[in-house]
Amino acid sequence: MKLSKELSAFCARLGHDFERPELLMRAVTHSSISSTTRPDNQRLEFLGDRVLGLVMAEALLAADKQASEGQVAPRFNALVRKETCAEVAQEIDLGAVLRLGRSEMLSGGRRKQALLGDGLEAVLAAVYLDAGFDVARGLVLRLWGDRIHSVEADARDPKTALQEWAQGRGQQPPSYIELARSGPDHAPEFTIAARLQTGEQAIARAGSKRKAEQAAAQALIDKLEAGNG
Repeated sequence: MKLSKELSAFCARLGHDFERPELLMRAVTHSSISSTTRPDNQRLEFLGDRVLGLVMAEALLAADKQASEGQVAPRFNALVRKETCAEVAQEIDLGAVLRLGRSEMLSGGRRKQALLGDGLEAVLAAVYLDAGFDVARGLVLRLWGDRIHSVEADARDPKTALQEWAQGRGQQPPSYIELARSGPDHAPEFTIAARLQTGEQAIARAGSKRKAEQAAAQALIDKLEAGNG
């Protein structure tokens, strides 16, 4: 099987030449365009998620030999979450070669965070099946790069901090209320309120629920700290 010019260019960006090009073809095929003769990438995505997880677990333990499980876990979550996978996918322009159905294309599927993140995991699985774990590990470490060593800042979790603040004062965990959602499907904006049992709250907006919740939690922490200052 010979790859198209676009997929060959993607292989150059990825840094891997496939011995079995059909693996890459499957990795970039979304369920919206799949058929009995054109399988989608969902099984590869499942496998790629596990490949990525093992590489990151190894890398984090090697980077900090004294870290406890409680310290490593949030760093791990920050590195393997869908948003990070989508960022990496954007850096290698994976969206340009995704094979999508017409409805997904019209709704901006090539820019959707979930599709990009899932697609990248499928590509990692394709590399693993094509060349083995050592090659897949090298690819992940190269694509994630400095993120692995600078993850501590990203791993700080305002939602956890706010929950600990509330529980330390005998309160129930904070709640997060979606107040509004606007914008098209491929670029939504969520408005979220973080609210304590006592009624104190803060509101934030972001392009994903997770980011909006994190921002609202941080805004509420800042408000509480200012009130105590």
